[in-house]
Amino acid sequence: QVHLVESGGGLVQPGGSLRLSCTASGSTFGLRALGWYRQAPGNEREWVADISGGGITAYAHSVAGRFLISRDNTQNIMYLQMNNLKLEDTAVYYCNAASTVEGLQLGVFSASWGQGTQVTVSS
Repeated sequence: QVHLVESGGGLVQPGGSLRLSCTASGSTFGLRALGWYRQAPGNEREWVADISGGGITAYAHSVAGRFLISRDNTQNIMYLQMNNLKLEDTAVYYCNAASTVEGLQLGVFSASWGQGTQVTVSS
């Protein structure tokens, strides 16, 4: 079982940047696929980006070119660098893990959902 804690959210103006962190516990961190998700008020949670154990990344169309997902297996941390933020990026951001990227896509997660971190983009 992997335990994940998100941090780094905050209030930012449109066009600004934030970097989110997802700190994980669990000895197999480096072998697991990791993903970022977000949930805006009134909406269902949606997939944002993921990164495989080998470092292969994928992004939702809405964030491609603006967000960058990365991981540091030595520190058991995953990051989401968010640039050129838009009003519609406002949401609670969550991370989760699975044995494979396919597991992330199918919702077969290795951890329970955490509290998330609030990102608010507002002028």
